[in-house]
Amino acid sequence: MGSRERIKKGFSKLLKEEKLKTIASYFENPGEVISLLKSYWHSDKGQQKLFDEFSENTITNYIMPYGISPNVMINGKNYIVPMVIEESSVVAAASAAAKFWGDRGGFHAEVPDVRKVGQVHFGWKGNLEQLEKLFPAIKERLLNDTESITANMKKRGGGILDIQLIDYTSKIADYYQLRVEFNTCDSMGANFINTVLEQFGHSLHDFFAEQKELPEALRQCEIIMTILSNNTPDCRVKVWVECPVEQLDGIDEHLSGAEYAVKFKKAVDIAHIDTDRATTHNKGIYNGIDAVVIATGNDFRAVEAAGHTYASRSGHYESLSTVTITDGIFHFELEVPMALGTVGGLTSLHPLAHKSLELLGNPTAPELMTIAATMGLANNFSAVRSLTTKGIQEGHMKMHLNNILNQLKATDEEQRQAREYFKDKTVSYAAVEQYLKTLRQS
Repeated sequence: MGSRERIKKGFSKLLKEEKLKTIASYFENPGEVISLLKSYWHSDKGQQKLFDEFSENTITNYIMPYGISPNVMINGKNYIVPMVIEESSVVAAASAAAKFWGDRGGFHAEVPDVRKVGQVHFGWKGNLEQLEKLFPAIKERLLNDTESITANMKKRGGGILDIQLIDYTSKIADYYQLRVEFNTCDSMGANFINTVLEQFGHSLHDFFAEQKELPEALRQCEIIMTILSNNTPDCRVKVWVECPVEQLDGIDEHLSGAEYAVKFKKAVDIAHIDTDRATTHNKGIYNGIDAVVIATGNDFRAVEAAGHTYASRSGHYESLSTVTITDGIFHFELEVPMALGTVGGLTSLHPLAHKSLELLGNPTAPELMTIAATMGLANNFSAVRSLTTKGIQEGHMKMHLNNILNQLKATDEEQRQAREYFKDKTVSYAAVEQYLKTLRQS
């Protein structure tokens, strides 16, 4: 495709209608494009204004399917889980796994810790010994200067947990870091953490400037940047299922439950040693996790970034889930870092995110972590189960049949007949296209 003509400066200052017309002019049928994009505007102008203000330069809304996985048992409690995802079979897979494990004690989950991390990156020309002597006074100054910011979080049981000094001068000249740990309770906490860190930066700069006993060069402190880290290995959740191997009888018609448990374990073990397989394996886990994270207005990109970092913590990227078989007990487990919130941000502003949390029983942030992780393990179980038995394409393409029929503009009656025809046949785009051609000719 050729290069597009540059949009004139000031696009962001245009009214929404003007932005829409500007973008539509790049299409062959501008009027048709404008009508299409406007058809996705919310009929309630107030709601549309709210959506427009979530981001910048908005011209329409992008619709995603909002599905439900019912009867998900976690720690003995039943949940109806909302999932926002466009990929065929993900909700069905989660629901199938929830039903399977619901008959075997359900899912079990715990949240070992909820610590989140922020960093102040700064440059200082003094040595580590000098800085360590000053550090108690620095720490006191930082905490005092952020008391007004942290007061409300402290009342809820959170706040600043620890401040550590890290020396990186062996890798970058004069570079030090403050590593700050936080508990942000039921909020994801990004804005809170970044506000605290920015104040830390100002306070650190002023602290050194006020040390008159230091040489002039050491009264200079360069604040390089202050920012939270999406690497949250100490804010993580563990979820697992287990049962006697005999309760896996019937999954594979050619194997006993005990034999199938070994085969399933081998499939997961492969994702621990082979990076190519691990990437796809973990992607399947995030099919389930992301769907819940998006439905509740949380940041799926941050959650995935943390998870992939965690998958590489040994120095080798590997599976996030593990299987053990001990004394005849099959145990399938997932442990992932995950910083989620149930108050603030889109969780409160987006109407569907708010309703998603209500549907889940208004969970705490740790409880929401267990729900999201559970859907990750559920999808992982269903995927590995399919791969090690009949393969994933049969079920996936059955679910994908509707998409193919829509692409080929099948009528309602043609779709009904096609679904009946492909009940016991392999689904592919070519096969569906040929079937419709024959159907229409007849």
